[in-house]
Parts: sequence; structure tokens; C-alpha cells
Amino acid sequence: MSMRRRILLSMLAALTLTTVVLGIPLAFTAWQWVADITRSDLRERLDRMSVEIVAQEHEDGLVHGQLDLRSVRPLVPAGGRLTIVYPTPQDAAQRVDVGTSGVDSPVVESLTMGTSGSLRLEAPASSMQSMQRQAVGAVALVALASLIAGAGVAVVTARRVSDPLRDVAARAARLAKGDFRPDSRRHGITELDRVSDVLDSATVEIAGRLQREHALVADVSHQLRSRLTAVRLRLDELSAHADRAVVHEAEEAMAQVDRLTDAIDELMRDSRDQDAADHEPVPVVEQLRAVVTEWRHPFAEAGRRLVLSGDPGLLAPVTGSRLREAVAVLVDNALMHGGGDCTVSVRTVYGGPDRESLVAVEIADEGEGVSDELAPHIFDRGFSGAGSTGVGLALARALIEADGGRLELQRRRPALFAVFLGKPTAVRSGGGVVGEPR
Repeated sequence: MSMRRRILLSMLAALTLTTVVLGIPLAFTAWQWVADITRSDLRERLDRMSVEIVAQEHEDGLVHGQLDLRSVRPLVPAGGRLTIVYPTPQDAAQRVDVGTSGVDSPVVESLTMGTSGSLRLEAPASSMQSMQRQAVGAVALVALASLIAGAGVAVVTARRVSDPLRDVAARAARLAKGDFRPDSRRHGITELDRVSDVLDSATVEIAGRLQREHALVADVSHQLRSRLTAVRLRLDELSAHADRAVVHEAEEAMAQVDRLTDAIDELMRDSRDQDAADHEPVPVVEQLRAVVTEWRHPFAEAGRRLVLSGDPGLLAPVTGSRLREAVAVLVDNALMHGGGDCTVSVRTVYGGPDRESLVAVEIADEGEGVSDELAPHIFDRGFSGAGSTGVGLALARALIEADGGRLELQRRRPALFAVFLGKPTAVRSGGGVVGEPR
């Protein structure tokens, strides 16, 4: 659900609740108000009638002869009935009815006149109820009009708030992707404009830092290549030595220097590229085959095996150099701190909120594993439980996350690290599943 929709629904819910809370008591008040007006009108009529009847009494308080009703009849409401009880010399409670013979569902008001006289006025309730319905309808129309007006205000307000928030969020997303173009737009909302000002400052600061870091990385890589070139020249001289063992070691060292130089060049090139998700998928097993080949000899010297298994046709959108360096760190970690055989396996797994398919590269050994005290901090830069620099695993995680993947410690004892890459692409090349000891 979009932010604008959430804001709009929240405001409409509050507005509807307010309308209901205020509208129901107001409608009840209007209903009662009409009833009070009707009864007040009946009492006023009775007061005027009583004045006309009392005026016809003599000094003894009795009405002699017939009661004159000419001034009383007009005061009886249409469809109503008036019952008069008054004293005469012949009857102390003479009764006279004026109006209709019967009233359905009447509204009744009474008035006492002295000790012997009284008035009872009945009026049909239909007219009062009609007025009550009209009053409640008027209240409902006012409530509906206010609700419509409030909804209009809510729509404008939601747009007024959500559009600037969406613009600021989009700008932050562009900044995260490396788009450092300035944006002078402001929205007239103090808090959001303040966020925009901070983003402007952050853009300048981040761009400056990245520029300095790129320059530093370029200088460092240049110095590394220069030093490696010097080392290779020295090793090249050793390749002319008379001892064949020395020549063999020199050639192996030169091969390592060449691989390191190529790795530096590829990492520098990839650092200027876009995310791995924008790259063509690469064969994961083929990328890892070079890592396993490189680490074959150290494991053999330790009396251990390094095994690579997986589908050679399985592809993933990942930067090859980053993947190789990260897995090399994990293999080195297994060699230094693990035990037994080390297995590097590539397979498809399903995970995430949508159960999407991912490529998982798992590096496992048969050693004692990771202690409970070390496990929560194993990827923290500078933290080490074995006297090392504490940079390797942090670097491996950073390389994997740079391609949108993630690196996790899946099992502590024995240790199992898992690298989760993007959505796989299976390309069958007739190679089957690789399972080769190294």
C-alpha cells in the first residue's frame, strides 16, 4: 500500500469517526428539539384557551349557560381534539369535546384550571415525526457535506505530504546508487526541506570522499603493480638458476604474482562498473575452479583435501573477481582455523519472503567450528579470535554485499559458511555435476 493511500485512509478514518461521534448526538438533539417545539406550541395554545374560558366564568367561579367556543376552536390544531372540563351550576365537571372524535398516536398536553376545570389537547404525531425526520435529514446532509469536504481536504493533504516524501525517498535512492546530481527542488514543508538540505550536504560530502577514495585506490593499485613488477623481475632472474627446484619455486611464485596482478586489475575495473545485477550471469563453478586450483597445494601440504562440487551450467549475476576473492578468503579461513577436508559446493536454494530461487555457494570443513563467543562477531572488522587481523571475513562479506548477495555463518560446528547470490540461470552444457577433489 502506497504512502499516499495510507495517509488518505488514516485521515478518512479519523474524519468518519469524528462525523459519527458528533453526528449521532446532533441527530438525537435535533429529534428532541422538534418534539420540544411541538409540545411547547401545544402548551402555548392551552394557555390561550384557558384565558378565553376563564373569561366566561362569573364571580362564583361557574360558567352559566353554554360555553362560547368560537375563540377556542381556531386554536385546536388540524386533526386534533380538545377536551374541556369546566364547572356549571348544574354539573361541577361539565365536559365538552372540540375537534375530531379520535386521534391516532396523539401528542398530548394538559392544563389544570383551578379545582374543577382542566384542558386536554391532543395533536396527531405524524406532523411532528415528519418534522423530526426533516431535521435528522438536514443533520445528515450537513454531516455528509462536511465528510465530502473533509475527504477533499484529505486528498489534497495526502498528495501534499506524500509527493514530497516520495521525491525525497527517490532522491535518497538515487544517492545510494551513486547519482550525485544536485536537486534544488523544495516543497514548502520545513521538515522535508531540511531533509533535502541535509541530502545536499551529504551529496557533496560523499562525492568528495568517493573521489578521494578512488584516487587513493588508484594510487595504491599503481604502487602494488609497481612492487609486483619488481618482484617478478627478481623471480625471473631466479628462473635462470641452475637448481631445478629453485627454478620450479620461482615459476610458481611468478604465477602467483601474475594472478595477483590480474586480480588487482580486475577488482579495479569492477569497482568502476555497475552492480552485478546489471551484468551478464557468469558460470559459478567455473569461477570457483580457479580458486580451488590455487589453494590445492596448501591443502595438500596440510594433508587435507579441497573438494569442489556443483552444476557447471549454473549461472548467477555476480562479479567474478569479487566472488573469487570472497571464496578465497573463506577457503583460507578453513585452512587456517578448520580441520579435515574442505568442501566448496554450488547449488540452488529457495528462500526470502517470496521463496525465490538463489544460488548458494557453501564452504564447509570438518574442524571444531566457531565458538559461541566468537560467532556473533565473526564478521566484525578488526575482531579476531585467533590473533589474525580480523579483516578477511569482513572483506568477504563486503565483496559479496557489493553484488547484492549476502554471506552468512549457517552452521557453527563444524563451520559452514554460505554465500547467497542472485537468481540462478541453468545452462545445460552436457557437463553434468562437478564433484572433484582438490
